[in-house]
Amino acid sequence: MNSTPSTQSRRGPMRYIALAAAAVAIAVAGFFAFNGKSTVPDATFTLLTGQKISTASDLKGKVYLINFWATSCETCMQEMPKMVQTYNRFKGQGLEFVAVAMNYDSPMYVSNYVQTRQLPFKVAFDDGSLAKEFGNVQLTPTTFVVDKDGKILKRYVGAPQFAELDALLQKALDKSA
Repeated sequence: MNSTPSTQSRRGPMRYIALAAAAVAIAVAGFFAFNGKSTVPDATFTLLTGQKISTASDLKGKVYLINFWATSCETCMQEMPKMVQTYNRFKGQGLEFVAVAMNYDSPMYVSNYVQTRQLPFKVAFDDGSLAKEFGNVQLTPTTFVVDKDGKILKRYVGAPQFAELDALLQKALDKSA
């Protein structure tokens, strides 16, 4: 009987450590890729209606959410009804909301989803440039909370904690009143 650990048992924990290190490296790179920028980029969104809106002009001076999502994203589909509730709760106080469908999403699926769910906020298609402008967004959902001065207050990757999001929005909207 051999008393030394098998190669396989030594390799197992090291593999998990390497995967964890890689995940941390990706998260740190993503953090610095975007969080070095504290203000929202000058971006123009093309809405489903064909209308164009800009962060530099149309959204300037407003509190708003930018939500990158996809119809193929299970978490996005689970969070969307809560995003609608959040928007409906704060729109009377001036909240704006732009849901940005990722460039790999089918325009037909996006249009169908927006119509059947009667999304009450602006919905845009991304040709890939918006995701790049917002720090190379690759994971959905990714949501940005922007204050009236164009400062990014928070970036959520994955579904937000809605109680925290509500408190952040209320504070930003109170300041803008």
